[in-house]
Amino acid sequence: MVSSRALDAPERAGAAPSSLFLRIKRSRWGYIFVSPWVVLYLFFGLYPLVLSFYLTFFDYSFVTPENRTFVGLGNWIDGVTDSLFWKSLYNIVLNQTTFIVLKNGLGLITAALLVRITWGARLFRTIYFLPVITSTVVLMTIGDNLASPGGPVQKVLIDAGLIAGPVFWKSDDTLPMIIIALINTWKWFGISTIILLAGMYGIDPRLYEAAVVDGAKGWQLFRYITLPMLRPQLFFLLVVDIINGLQMFTEVFSIGFNVYGGINHQALTPVLYLYAQAFDRSNVGYASTLGLLLAFLIALLTALQFRFVRAEAE
Repeated sequence: MVSSRALDAPERAGAAPSSLFLRIKRSRWGYIFVSPWVVLYLFFGLYPLVLSFYLTFFDYSFVTPENRTFVGLGNWIDGVTDSLFWKSLYNIVLNQTTFIVLKNGLGLITAALLVRITWGARLFRTIYFLPVITSTVVLMTIGDNLASPGGPVQKVLIDAGLIAGPVFWKSDDTLPMIIIALINTWKWFGISTIILLAGMYGIDPRLYEAAVVDGAKGWQLFRYITLPMLRPQLFFLLVVDIINGLQMFTEVFSIGFNVYGGINHQALTPVLYLYAQAFDRSNVGYASTLGLLLAFLIALLTALQFRFVRAEAE
């Protein structure tokens, strides 16, 4: 005798596809509106990523694509042991250490001042944010002229006796990345100001009131209430700054450095070096390897930052 459970099995087996089809049918307009993004991602996101990984195993050139040669893990070994690649990472570390401290420190101070302003706050927020919406090339060009040996900044420093004579900073080993960080701070500190200001507005005023009753004063309020409450905003800014820093290209290229970051590679960045390998040397396989190594490094640093914050919260 066949049980009723066995008779119902085919119906249950066929119910899943039918149910899935019905769910797709009900949400068809959602899939239709999402499909352009999916198609764009497949063609301009996923396909280039897969192709780049495939090319890392070949010695491939745009000029002579027919002479493609399989090199196995050769490009990966060369990338990990490439002294110029590590030099570019060192330059970025120097640049971002200066940039992150100045940008977020200045943004924090500016936000702390703006949160106390009751008249003209919108005007000041607009003024501080204007460099953010200005072209990077324009601001880098202006900053380059201001800091040049014949520019007004060095003239003021010479007149004040702080430096003996003009400094040709583009030829120095460390100054290019520091000067670029200073110019970038001028451009991007408005982002930190607005984000941190929004975080300050979201802090419950009763926390300050209770602390004042207990005898806390200005610096104590800032140290023990404002800063801890701004941890999510500061963490977000740190993650974004590191990711953007590792992808730096326009800032260096727009002020006159070549694709190798100068004679001594003093302004070389990972993306600049990747660009040089792909379009100057036409070494596309190796450029793809450098790009994936950089992507892996960005993902690793981001994961470590999230892990650190999660461990600290626990």
